Parts: sequence; structure tokens; C-alpha cells
Amino acid sequence: MKILGIVNQKGGVGKTTTAINLAAYLAAGGRRVLLVDMDPQGNATSGLGLRGAEEGLYQALTEPAQAARYVQPSGQPNLDLLPATPDLAGAGVELAEDSGALKEVLAALNDYDLVVIDAPPSLGPLTINVLAAADALIIPLQAEYYALEGLAGLTETVERVREALNPSLRVLGVAITMFDGRTNLAQEVEQSVRGHFGELVFWSVVPRNVRLSEAPSFAKPINAFAPLSSGAAAYKRLSEEVMQRVEKI
Repeated sequence: MKILGIVNQKGGVGKTTTAINLAAYLAAGGRRVLLVDMDPQGNATSGLGLRGAEEGLYQALTEPAQAARYVQPSGQPNLDLLPATPDLAGAGVELAEDSGALKEVLAALNDYDLVVIDAPPSLGPLTINVLAAADALIIPLQAEYYALEGLAGLTETVERVREALNPSLRVLGVAITMFDGRTNLAQEVEQSVRGHFGELVFWSVVPRNVRLSEAPSFAKPINAFAPLSSGAAAYKRLSEEVMQRVEKI
């Protein structure tokens, strides 16, 4: 089982969209996939139609051995969900002294091929738990002027976690999202990101796409909602790149 954390402490960069659709395409490829919603906002949960779940990740964190009880089917082939619930918001305080809680939960759910974790947009205890549990990280990066701002903090945190908690942690890649190829700015940002991160940047670029924005309101990933859209094609290509890199871990 390989564990992938989708992380960026900056909100609005397509993190949850990436988590949902990457998980869906990886599952569509025949792998058994678990999507873990570690964000108290619960957007990955509602985006798969489980808005208002009463039990989920918070309960699993309190009794890791029973974690399988709180896993829900997503309605998509080969894809299950460990949903976020409102009480997850308080877990940040409880997990401040326990950076290994999520790792314990996932150890009890080891019959999946891949786990994809949607981390919250912060560098608090919930995200530290994601970094401590993950084999590799995918960083969604919006194609805008401030794209690289704040990534230094994430990079420093990843290094500290690697040294103290998870020596095998690595960045699998950086995914450029919300790309508008009609603007010079987006192209300049892409060049800047590739110049900064080099081969870590995935070649697949996710465009701004109305269908991607609409899909969560229909509680479906893009491959089920609009499989012929440009957003669907981008996430399909990204999932193929991700698997190529995962197989080398």
C-alpha cells in the first residue's frame, strides 16, 4: 500500500479537486483506492455525496483498530472514502501531541493499493499527521502570480518531519492547476515553477474548466460527471504520471 498526501497550506489551489479526481482515476485504472478526508471543511466528503456523515475519520482516530467501521463506499468503482465530520475540527488540538495517529489508522486499513489523503490548507497538527503517514506528497500549485509564495514554509516543514518522524517521506511531484493558457501570466508562472522545481513538476497541467467546478455539486468525480471534458483528460494524464512515479518508490 502506498500513501499519497495532497498538501499545500495555501487554500484555493485545487487541492481537494486534485485529491478527488486523482483518486477516482487511480481507482478507474483497477487499483483499490481509499480517499481520506483530513480537512475539517469536508469538501472531499461532500464532493463524493457524503455530506453530513455522522461518523468518519475523527472516530477512526480515536479507535484506530476499528477504523474499517468508518470507511464508506464512494459510489465509484474501487474507490472508498474515510469521510470528514464536523468534530474533526477539534482534532487539531487533540493531535498536537500525537503525530502518529493517522499512521495508526492507515495501518489498520492496509488492504488498499493506494491511499490518497486530502490535507487541510494549513501546517497544523492535522497536516503534520498527513506528512508523518505519507510515503509521498503531491503539491497542487495554482498558475497565478503568488504560486510560489508560502511554499518555503511547506518545504521546511517537510524537512523537519523527514528528520524527526518519517525519513522516507518524499515529494512525488508538483501539479500545476487552474491553468489558463490564454494568458501570458499563466505561461510565465508555469515557466517559473518548472525553473524552480525542475523534474518534480508533472508534465500534465490541469486547466481552468467549468466542468471541474460543477462536478462537486453533482457529487461525482470528473470521470463520472464529464469524462470528455478537458479537465477529465488532464486528470487522467496526471493519474498516469503519478502511477509511473509511485511504481518507482
